[in-house]
Amino acid sequence: MFFNTQLKKLRDYVNSIIEQPILTSSIVLGFLAIIVLGLSLRYYLEDFDGFFSEVLAEAHGMLFDIAVIGILIFWLNKNGEMRQRIRMYRDEIDDFRLWESEEAAFRTVGNIKRLNRHNIHEINLVNCHLSRTNLNYVNLAGSNLNSADVGNAFLIETNLENTRLNQTNLENSNLNQANLKGAYASGANFKDAYLIKAQLENAFLIKTNFKNAFLMEANLRGCYLTGADFENASLYKADLRGAKGLTIEQLTKAKTLYLAQFDDEILDQVKTNIPELVGK
Repeated sequence: MFFNTQLKKLRDYVNSIIEQPILTSSIVLGFLAIIVLGLSLRYYLEDFDGFFSEVLAEAHGMLFDIAVIGILIFWLNKNGEMRQRIRMYRDEIDDFRLWESEEAAFRTVGNIKRLNRHNIHEINLVNCHLSRTNLNYVNLAGSNLNSADVGNAFLIETNLENTRLNQTNLENSNLNQANLKGAYASGANFKDAYLIKAQLENAFLIKTNFKNAFLMEANLRGCYLTGADFENASLYKADLRGAKGLTIEQLTKAKTLYLAQFDDEILDQVKTNIPELVGK
């Protein structure tokens, strides 16, 4: 009984030491130093100069190991940790996909911003719920947001260049000065959205809903606008030169076309058929 008690105390004491890495390292260092110095004592006394030169040679080797191997291992470890974090952020986005809740939306946005800090902007956000979130100044260039819900969100100066936004809901969102150049937004819903000074050059906007949208000074040059709905949309100073698939029938539903820029053919039709929309 006494033996078992003492054994337990000894085990607890050893465990308490092991749980303290610095103390454990110090004990191991002291123990090894005693052994090494004890075995080397004869060489210290008989040939100190020769022995000391060999120690210095080993010291140079140690410095080389630290400089080359140590730094390389440190870099590999840091790189591995970074890749693990990136994978974790992507996995969390997958976990919250299709979950329609405020928590899911804000957690997903947090992971998007963390990925941006690692210079990653091509993110799979298909079917993600991002409604009522703050995505101002975020870089999502080349990302996939097909069928995502980004309604009532803030995307001021957000980079959405070449981003996939097909069937995406952006109703009542603020995309002022956002970069949507070359975006694929066919069937997207921009109803009541703010797109003031937005860059939509060469974007694919086939059958896109712009009802009641604010497109003042927006750049729509070279866009594909077949079937796009501009009912009650404000196109004040918008640039629609080179737009493909744009018809006078689409423009007759707009709220205003004052100072908007068109190709000559479209401009002549506008002045002839709906002159009231280009006037003050």
